Amino acid sequence: MILVNKNGLLVYKNKKYQCQIGKNGISKKKIEGDGCTPLGTFSLGKLYVRTDRIKNLITKFNSIAISQSMGWSDNPERKDYNSLINSKFTLNEKLFRKDHIYDIILVVNYNMQPIIPNKGSAIFIHISQKNNPTSGCISLNKNNLIEILTSLKPSDKIKITE
Repeated sequence: MILVNKNGLLVYKNKKYQCQIGKNGISKKKIEGDGCTPLGTFSLGKLYVRTDRIKNLITKFNSIAISQSMGWSDNPERKDYNSLINSKFTLNEKLFRKDHIYDIILVVNYNMQPIIPNKGSAIFIHISQKNNPTSGCISLNKNNLIEILTSLKPSDKIKITE
């Protein structure tokens, strides 16, 4: 179990890591675009990796290579809301970025079954950018995220608390 609190503390296997959460904190009533990280306990989804930048990642997850056309639908009006899409022709969350925050993306299974429009999308664990808060994700230093992924199991969960 990964534990995350409102103070930006992530605990995994009794080790503490500094992390970033949404710029507007943690919310039990998350809505699209509110800048909050959702409160609750969630399973973990797929792992996406920029294999051109991250080499030989040791993990128990089956990783998926991020391609230039990959995106995540954050438009609640679309039927593919909160899911992986081909972003080549749409304005959504691009996964293939110039910065390095999406070099590793672990999907948090928030608002997945069922997917409810406007409840929030693209909640990921990813690499932090200069310790800046996120738009609702959880971010960590690259080396810390890689360290966690070496022993994290797909059956593990994440608990986000106030």
